[in-house]
Parts: sequence; C-alpha cells; structure tokens
Amino acid sequence: MDRKEAVKIFKALGDENRLQILEIIGSSQICACKLLEHLNIGQPTLSHHMKILCDSGIVDGTKDGKWIYYKTNKENYSKALDFIDQVFSKNTNLNVKCDKC
Repeated sequence: MDRKEAVKIFKALGDENRLQILEIIGSSQICACKLLEHLNIGQPTLSHHMKILCDSGIVDGTKDGKWIYYKTNKENYSKALDFIDQVFSKNTNLNVKCDKC
C-alpha cells in the first residue's frame, strides 16, 4: 500500500459516524436499510459516509435491486495494518538529538 492509499483509508476512519458504521458492519454483510436503523442519520448522510468508505477501499458495496449491501474489505484492511506496522518499525536517524536541543 502506498502513502496515498493509506491517507484515503485513514481519512475515512477519521469520522465518528464512519467508525460506528464499521463497528455495525463488523465481519458481516449488511444492507444500507439496516445501517440506517442503527444510526441517527438520514439516508443522504449515510450515502455520503458510505461513498467515502467505499472510495477508500475499506468497504465494498454490492447493489441488489434498490439496496446496497456493504461489507468490509479484509484485504485492504490488512494492507492498512501492514502500512502502520511499517511506519512504526522504520528506524531513522532523526531521533538523534540536534545541537539546538
């Protein structure tokens, strides 16, 4: 995963409603109508949040008639975790004290 892909995912995760949506979806597949039953938002707001989550690649949507069923994209989720691990495991020389410290 490159930095641009990671930024999209982390921006998508940077909203309380979207985190709540991910908690509701969990490891299952859920219809948008069921998401609305659990959230205190309207359909247009849900659509906005789902677009951001889907565009980030962390959620996939499948249309069935007039409803869309959502599930988390486990592959992209794993890539995001790997990216975080890489960031925190990098060894740089920037942690050496400078003359001004």
